[in-house]
Amino acid sequence: MKKVIFTVAAVFAFGFANAQDTAGPDTTMSFGVKGGLNVASISNSDDAKSLIGFHVGAFGEFMLSEKFAIQPEVLFSTQGAKIDNSLGETDYKLNYINIPVMAKFYVTPAVSVELGPQIGFLMSADFGDDDVKDDLNSTDFGIGFGVGYNLTSNMSLNARYTIGLSDIEKEPFPGEDASQNGVLQVSFGYKF
Repeated sequence: MKKVIFTVAAVFAFGFANAQDTAGPDTTMSFGVKGGLNVASISNSDDAKSLIGFHVGAFGEFMLSEKFAIQPEVLFSTQGAKIDNSLGETDYKLNYINIPVMAKFYVTPAVSVELGPQIGFLMSADFGDDDVKDDLNSTDFGIGFGVGYNLTSNMSLNARYTIGLSDIEKEPFPGEDASQNGVLQVSFGYKF
């Protein structure tokens, strides 16, 4: 947990310091909250179906120029999959604190595209009623890409897909490939 708090503080401190160094007429920084729907999956299993979840958290947007911004975020995210096996359908629930850092390019003043890395810290993991956190890696790395639309100067909609780059399991089941997270997120954001 100390690593998570330190990482969050470092991301926001870097963004604040960078925003101060690039102060100019087009430079602004804003903070806000966001939340929305997750459609999560896990790669490598023909028996896996999408699991519906949610995400909620905070973000900072640091405008580096009129068209370019950096947006670090801290999100609680419910992920995983529904697994069909001989026992029926079982929910594989993974809860993460995710820290994406997105580079945003404003195509127009209202429309942006984004791309950036994400690190996730596993908070809990359940397969049905069983706690399986100790069987999984505590960190997850991914790359996210998406599009955003500013409804007003304070409210926005965003769609993002994050592809997992690291294996979520410490040791894959015999005969299986590595398992990665995949998450489609649809968010509503509010800037203060």
